[in-house]
Amino acid sequence: MKRRALFLAAAVFITAAFAFDPVAQAPDYHQFADTRRFLGIANFWNVVTNLPFLYAGVAGLKYLSTNEPRGILPSLVPAYRAFFAGVLLTAIGSARYHIAPDNDSLLWDRLPMTLVFMSLFSIIVGEHISGTLGRRVLLPLLLVGVASAVYWSVTERLGIGDLRPYVLVQFMPMLLIPLVLLMYSSHFDRTAFLWGMIVVYTAAKLVEHFDYAVYAFGELLSGHSVKHLAAATASLLFLYGLRFRQPRQPFALGAGHAH
Repeated sequence: MKRRALFLAAAVFITAAFAFDPVAQAPDYHQFADTRRFLGIANFWNVVTNLPFLYAGVAGLKYLSTNEPRGILPSLVPAYRAFFAGVLLTAIGSARYHIAPDNDSLLWDRLPMTLVFMSLFSIIVGEHISGTLGRRVLLPLLLVGVASAVYWSVTERLGIGDLRPYVLVQFMPMLLIPLVLLMYSSHFDRTAFLWGMIVVYTAAKLVEHFDYAVYAFGELLSGHSVKHLAAATASLLFLYGLRFRQPRQPFALGAGHAH
């Protein structure tokens, strides 16, 4: 019954997204509030605020390479690695994009982010519903994520830009994950950091929307730069959770854990 409810919710999100006509990238999307140049780097703060992503990605991959990393399910190691690799690559892709923002460079910003969104959803499914299911859906989800970004880029070049698949890849996991957290218990003893990730990422999207307004408040950092810092904080919260949580009981790979 719970899985049916999740499938129904996903179907509603997908149907709602494709009920609208194709949505092209807004022409003014690349016009960010803070265009200051320092040390010869254009759009300096939007570039360097990607460094926390780099740190989180490297730290996460390093942690997973230790002999006995706590707080993970062995069957989901590829998903954890995909998550932190995506975070690391987001630092590189986003920095490249912000040096010279346009649709072509934006693709390299969005591609690694799809790895983060989809691997995280695979992890949540594996830790809360079924380890076997989480492992099996990882590759299909990653392929769908990458395809959504490539599809957007190709349609933009053809003059019929369509963001709908990419928007689904970015936002549907963030809508379904809270449902999974509410409907199923975790194999691990701490889930507050997952809710923290959701709150922080939501805040990141809000300040991104108010890019110019945040920058006008003192002209220290723009909303987009703050968004980078907040989103990187979300990935660091995830690493914190992996380091300090403990399994509640021996885990049966295919078992779900219902409340």
